Amino acid sequence: MPVLPPDEVEASLYLIGDAGDPDPRGEPVLEALRQDLASSQADRVVVFLGDNVYPRGLPAPGQPDRAEAERRLSAQVETVREAGATGFFVPGNHDWARYGKDGWESIRRQEAFIDSAGRGVARLRPGGGCPGPSVVDLGRRLRLVLLDTQWWLHGGPKPTDPSSDCPEDAESEVVDSLHAAVAGAGERLVVVAAHHPLASGGVHGGHFGWKDHVFPLRNVAPWLWLPLPLVGSLYPVIRSRGISSQDMSSRAYRRLIRAFRRAFAEAPPGLYAAGHEHNLEVISRAGVPLELVSGGGIYGHSGRAARIQGSLFARKASGFARLDVPRSGPARLAVLEVDRAGHSHEVFSTWVE
Repeated sequence: MPVLPPDEVEASLYLIGDAGDPDPRGEPVLEALRQDLASSQADRVVVFLGDNVYPRGLPAPGQPDRAEAERRLSAQVETVREAGATGFFVPGNHDWARYGKDGWESIRRQEAFIDSAGRGVARLRPGGGCPGPSVVDLGRRLRLVLLDTQWWLHGGPKPTDPSSDCPEDAESEVVDSLHAAVAGAGERLVVVAAHHPLASGGVHGGHFGWKDHVFPLRNVAPWLWLPLPLVGSLYPVIRSRGISSQDMSSRAYRRLIRAFRRAFAEAPPGLYAAGHEHNLEVISRAGVPLELVSGGGIYGHSGRAARIQGSLFARKASGFARLDVPRSGPARLAVLEVDRAGHSHEVFSTWVE
């Protein structure tokens, strides 16, 4: 697919998820992102699609893992600041203390850190543990709608009606505001950015490979290559029963998907972008014309990417996506895979209207 002439691109939107454990010796994916940002002449906006700090978000000050968590966040913030770009971080399940009881406090700590370190150019939104939507209009042609989807799935304390300060703090309110944000965009292209996808060919979507059946302990620690045939097959079976709220088979996740599809029924966004799965996918289904899964923000931290109904592209790989929005006409979505040396190359592209 032909690239857009650089002088016609008004804004370039970078979408990268699950980048919360960058290599301290230099993260290849962030280096590739930095190079691409430097080569663009357009207004540049980076959206980190959640799981910004592994494994349990940002600990409280004085805790043993606080300094390392700050380093992981700072590496992402500095990539944006050094490029002179604008950055937004949306929360993921790991940012909510890996959906633990301290999750609400954890995401508020992360918000305070990012907003301070970002110095006005990088911020976490929606803030306060609120579900959103948080709406940002960029230039004349792009509307960004940011969501905290972990709010829907979180079993611990979170801001809810009637005791919270959030503009929306009930599921029905989120759906109504999400519909209004998309339907009221006028001529702008709408991109909804969140952590949890609405469809995927990864493990959260219930798609497991033979390694998951034979070496199930690798899902706990990647180096545990202990073969457990037959017994290991219990792991995918249990996951498919919805035992984890983070899987699409769970009741809470299914409710989220139904609610969002209701919100988009009359006026769908041009693109719904998420992370969560550690792969790169582009999916076209009824209800949402184009869905992006971009959860390859750490080199080598990649997972299964099966082709499912509506799949246009699916790859177990590290990388990110870039949406180039011209002054007129359709936008161009490119998926870029990153190698160990920190170089990116385009592996898929399509038009977004």
